Amino acid sequence: MKLEEYVLSKAKKAKDTSRNFSSTSETDKIRILNYISEELMANKNYIISENQKDVESAKNTGMSSSLLDRLLLNQERITKMAEGVQKVAQLQSSVGNISQMWKRPNGLMIGKMVVPLGVIAIIYESRPNVTVDAAALCIKSGNCVVLRGGSEAIHSNNALVKIIHQAIERAGFSKDIVQFIEITDRKAVDELMKLYEYIDVLIPRGGPSLIKNTVENSMIPVIQTGAGNCHVYVDRQADLEKALKIVENAKISRPSVCNAAEKLLVHKDIAEEFLPKIYTLFEKKVELRGCEKTLKIIPQMKAAQEEDWSTEYLDYIMAVKIVDSTEEAINHINKYSTKHSEAIITENYTIAQKFLNEIDSAAVYVNASTRFTDGEEFGFGAEMGISTQKLHVRGPIGINELTTTKYIILGNGQVR
Repeated sequence: MKLEEYVLSKAKKAKDTSRNFSSTSETDKIRILNYISEELMANKNYIISENQKDVESAKNTGMSSSLLDRLLLNQERITKMAEGVQKVAQLQSSVGNISQMWKRPNGLMIGKMVVPLGVIAIIYESRPNVTVDAAALCIKSGNCVVLRGGSEAIHSNNALVKIIHQAIERAGFSKDIVQFIEITDRKAVDELMKLYEYIDVLIPRGGPSLIKNTVENSMIPVIQTGAGNCHVYVDRQADLEKALKIVENAKISRPSVCNAAEKLLVHKDIAEEFLPKIYTLFEKKVELRGCEKTLKIIPQMKAAQEEDWSTEYLDYIMAVKIVDSTEEAINHINKYSTKHSEAIITENYTIAQKFLNEIDSAAVYVNASTRFTDGEEFGFGAEMGISTQKLHVRGPIGINELTTTKYIILGNGQVR
């Protein structure tokens, strides 16, 4: 079968299945998801053995340690995946809810019903846990899904999809609910992006080049996710011990993910006290790149270049800038941010409110780490990604963000 025909067949199967699956009962959806969780736990060794093939291949190609961390699956991570599926199963879905029912003078009853989007395609890289998260969220929200993972995780993704299919069929449903494109040729993505007749929404989840290519070339509506050039601003009225703890967590806890902090802004009034502390904390752990003012305090730092302010490192690197005011910090963030997650550390309520109101990003924090921008941490069980755009959804994409509405109108013979 030709590549074009293969990709088209996957999309068609999902479309053909979506109409019936959209009306599946909550009880059946929960049963499918519970079976997926059980199958994941029962097949841990198989998943790990397949994942090791991907990890070894990635090592041979020189993949960085931070990206290898994104790829790796172990007993603990598989357990968390299985627990995540169970959490999704127990979430309250809004599908089928009717809201804002009102009566017109002519007697018509008009209301809005929450319905699934239909068929969702997701293109993603490196992280095989996305395979499970995406399938679980789509099943719970009544959507069918077409998955296309990166070539670096092909063995892991094949294994996970096989397990998901086993669970779906065990529950008595068609495995066509979850489609997986096994072809690693990038031409498969190009073909997928043309299939607007069969796919309702496309979600890219990966690096800037993947997202840029999808946004510029897709004929399918796109929900833009991913890139996280995230900032932490330490204000002149910050609790510095609190700031150290937050900056450390935001940068070091898992630098390869999109909610990790990449930039540190420090108010000039506390820079001489705070910067030596952060330098000592990060010494031999994180490469710090400072602006000219920063280098005057910590000359051992590498000099930051213009491109540093817009770069998402996904590594143990952080750029540092001294600012004269909160206004300058806000302007800098809004200029260089990818609209993902930003944080301010301050004990001043008025300044905190100004930061919350004027920062144009999906998630804005006061005195907390950017690492909380995550579906599970927000109580969604899992996420399809973090939307950095304003339509159709912004922030973590959970089950209720994978829906739309339609009007239902109840009449009694009315004509116009």
